[in-house]
Amino acid sequence: MKTLLRPAVTLFVMFTVLTGIIYPLAVTGVGQLLFPHAANGSIMTVNGKPVGSEIIGQQFSSPGSFWGRPSATGPQPYNASASSGSNLGPLNPALTDAVKARIAALRAADPGNDRPVPVDLVTASASGLDPDISLAAAYYQATRVARVRHQTPEQVKALIDRHAQHPWLGIFGEPRVNVLTLNLALTDGK
Repeated sequence: MKTLLRPAVTLFVMFTVLTGIIYPLAVTGVGQLLFPHAANGSIMTVNGKPVGSEIIGQQFSSPGSFWGRPSATGPQPYNASASSGSNLGPLNPALTDAVKARIAALRAADPGNDRPVPVDLVTASASGLDPDISLAAAYYQATRVARVRHQTPEQVKALIDRHAQHPWLGIFGEPRVNVLTLNLALTDGK
């Protein structure tokens, strides 16, 4: 019995130390050394005060701000500790009702806009935390934001273009814009 138990306990202790202490410390150290901004949550600051993370969406509901993708997290929106999708299928009446309500809210905020609503403004991402929207979703909101902020739509569209992120290496990903970055740029005028 002793010949079986001793190697098992030794391996258990060894792998606990290796995978529970050494590996996490090594990964944390490499992350802090090579990618300190990302390793610390990609926090954005204004005048030295944190205003949000570049990698976690936030709720914006003011007509003068760009709105991001809906969040599927609960109990509060954009809760990073509850990251998940809604798991509602395309035929689920709850999803259909939620999409209809989101379209109605977008139409109410911008009654003159009769263009088709981009899908990413009415459906949540798989994580429920997506910080980016498509350029189509940003351009869809440009007229409303410009009207509320007393700017021309061209000024707001130029701001979107300045903050657009293009596919990595020209092929990986979709053109998009970070909602927090865009809203901060609206406030700063940059």
